[in-house]
Amino acid sequence: MQINVLPHQDLSDRPTGCCARFDPEGWNGLVLRFREKPFLRAETRSAMYMPLDMARVFARVLGRIEASCGFDPDDTLVLSHDLSPWRAEHFFAVKGDVEGEEMTTMTGDFITKVFEGPYRQVGSWRTEMEALVRDRGKVPGRIYFYYTTCPACAKAMGRNYVVGLAEV
Repeated sequence: MQINVLPHQDLSDRPTGCCARFDPEGWNGLVLRFREKPFLRAETRSAMYMPLDMARVFARVLGRIEASCGFDPDDTLVLSHDLSPWRAEHFFAVKGDVEGEEMTTMTGDFITKVFEGPYRQVGSWRTEMEALVRDRGKVPGRIYFYYTTCPACAKAMGRNYVVGLAEV
């Protein structure tokens, strides 16, 4: 099993000019093994789990990642985790430190499942991820979601893929 490696994504296929088209092939049923994998951590505000400042925060973070040459096209991943109905945290995979941002690392093994549907289903997806871990005889750790496209691109492309990652 490879460490700190993600399935390949073709970032050049951008029919909307914004998000890349996501190919779920290769993402379902994986065990991703992270060992001190570098991430940039950012928080957003929410109102009952609906993001309020996500566009502003993501624009700032992505701009700083680009400016610091921290972007790796072979390592594209943003993990999101609700801390409460009022706050969420997001972990952006990076090559190294990004000035002016909070840096962290992640270590753990994560099983994946690809979902398709509206974002409002995330609660049932979280429950399904927990059951998936329990079915393997493990206790679920943190559950993250990788929202592969923004809402506008999901609508334009007619598909909204979300990858669940459950720490085992």
